[in-house]
Order: sequence, then C-alpha cells, then structure tokens
Amino acid sequence: MKIAILPGDGIGPEIMAEAVKVLQALDLRFEMETAPVGGAAYEASGHPLPEATLRLAQQADAILFGAVGDWKYDKLERHLRPEQAILGLRKHLGLFANFRPAICYEQLVGASSLKPELVAGLDILIIRELTGDIYFGQPRGRRSAPDGAFAGAEEAFDTMRYTRPEIERIARVAFEAARKRGKKVTSVDKANVLETFQFWKDVVTEVHQDYPDVTLEHMYVDNAAMQLVKAPKNFDVLVTGNMFGDILSDEASMLTGSIGMLPSASLNDKGQGLYEPSHGSAPDIAGKGIANPLATILSAAMMLRFSLAQPAAAERIEAAVKQVLAQGLRTADIWSEGTTRVGTREMGDAVIKALQGV
Repeated sequence: MKIAILPGDGIGPEIMAEAVKVLQALDLRFEMETAPVGGAAYEASGHPLPEATLRLAQQADAILFGAVGDWKYDKLERHLRPEQAILGLRKHLGLFANFRPAICYEQLVGASSLKPELVAGLDILIIRELTGDIYFGQPRGRRSAPDGAFAGAEEAFDTMRYTRPEIERIARVAFEAARKRGKKVTSVDKANVLETFQFWKDVVTEVHQDYPDVTLEHMYVDNAAMQLVKAPKNFDVLVTGNMFGDILSDEASMLTGSIGMLPSASLNDKGQGLYEPSHGSAPDIAGKGIANPLATILSAAMMLRFSLAQPAAAERIEAAVKQVLAQGLRTADIWSEGTTRVGTREMGDAVIKALQGV
C-alpha cells in the first residue's frame, strides 16, 4: 500500500506529522513517500505541482494531503498560486466525487454555534461534484464587454458547465451512499435561474428511477443554506455541484463545532483517492503548535476505509478520536470551560495512546 504524503503549506506539515504518526502506530505496513506541493513546491521548483509530485500521486494507492496557500503568494500569476496544486491533482487524477461528512460528536455538542437540540446526533454527508462547474468551465478570462449596459468596459467572465455523464456519475455516487445510510438524497441546485442546474435537476431525476428505495428531494441552494442552520438533521445525503458544494460543506462544518474536525475524501472511478482536512492552511497560526490535527487524522481513517481496504483500522482510529474527546482533551478551536487545552502534538500523542486500547 503506497501512500503519497503531501504536507503543503501553513499548518499542513504540523497536522500531517500527527496523522503519519497515527498511521505508523497501526499494525499495518505502508510505503509512505513525501513530496512538496503548493507554496512549498513553488519555493523549491517554481511550480505548485511539480511533475515529480504529480507522478508520485498518480502511482500511489492513495494521497494524504495537508493544506496549501499563503497570503504571500497572492500576487503570483494564477497558474503559479499554491491552490492550483489541488485543482491540478483533481483534474489529472479524475477525482470527481468529494465526500464531506459533517458529524457532531456527542462531546462537542456545546462547541457548535447552534442550540444543542439542533445538532446533537447530527450525521450528514455532503457529496460535491469536484471536476466540473464554474471552477473548470471554459471559456474564462478578461475582455472588453461585448454587450450590456456597460459595453466596452473591462469585464471578467467564467463559464458554468456540466455534461450529462458528469451529473449521472455523481448522482449515482450519492444514491449508492444513501442506500447505506438513511436512504434520502437532497439534490441542491439553482434551477429557477440557471440553465446548467435545470439540466442538473433533470438528469438527477432520471437517475433516481434506478433507485426507487431512496427518497429524492430537490432544493434550491439558498434554501439549503438556510435549512442547514435551521434544521440540519432533516438532511441525510446532499449532492450538488462544485461551487455550491464548496460553500455548503464549509457552512456545515461549523455545525459540528469546528472546521478542524472535518475530514474529506475525493475519489475517482478507480477507488484511488485524495484525503485531506476540510480546513485551509491557516498561515496565521502556522508554527505555533496549536492547530487541530483531528480532521487530518480522520481523513487518514477515511483513506484506510475507501482506498486501502482496511475498514477495521479506520474504525480503530475513529474510536480513538472519540475516546480522546471523551477524556476532555481539546485544541484551541474546540476548547470550552471544563476541558483541557492541548497542542497539535499532544493531541496526536493522545490519539496514539488511545489506539493502544481499541
């Protein structure tokens, strides 16, 4: 089992170190190879996704990814910015299905910004289409406006696009996932104003005919955003496009108490996946040893389950995380009165110690 380790920038190396320690504590044999990505790769070789890093990712069974980005790179040309590394990996590896679970652990109910009765027992799954939509659609660029009220003025434009096969495959992923959960899919769109998402709605409805045991509902994205904070437990599986999924999954993360708790998986049709925490590189706290490594550790658990066929090991890690939280250990982002504040390394060590008993 070959794992590509891509720590990245900001807090990426710190949280990755703890996830690697946890993997090494398991009674499994891994070949792990580390490579630079993002700003770190730009500093080393002048490109955020060097050929050697991409080649390693393509050859690996799975990729464990930290985070990329730093304000100091904001003035670079867009194709050289750290964030282009993750977009490039998604494109080159065909990572079209992004799984973002939002689970509110019993011990963290009080850390959520919502009332306990709204989030206690929360367990929803957002499935985001990851390689299409406005993030990848062509044409895009800047030009003189050819028409409209300000014809001739400078304008920027992007293109929102989806083909039938792209929608069909992500819809099937969502319906299959729902079959193993609460058998309900909410498809999020903006069909009332966007032709792209009227098409999305039509195709998802057609695919649903093959899954009569799963309930399907359609919801406009603005209503979905509202319902996530009004009655989040009414959702089971949400499926949506790239841009809407990006926004809604970050919103859902705060229901759980902290984005520092949310793992994610991005899979292709071969089962190869890239696993990363849902949060960013947080350069403002990099090097301070206070970042929460649990989302990365839980991402490693998802990697074991989905790409490396080691579900028992994944369950051990998840049980260890729950045990650590039950002991009252908290990093700064999830700390509250009556709990014990620990740093990044201490949290990782605590998970490893808990592993010995599960």
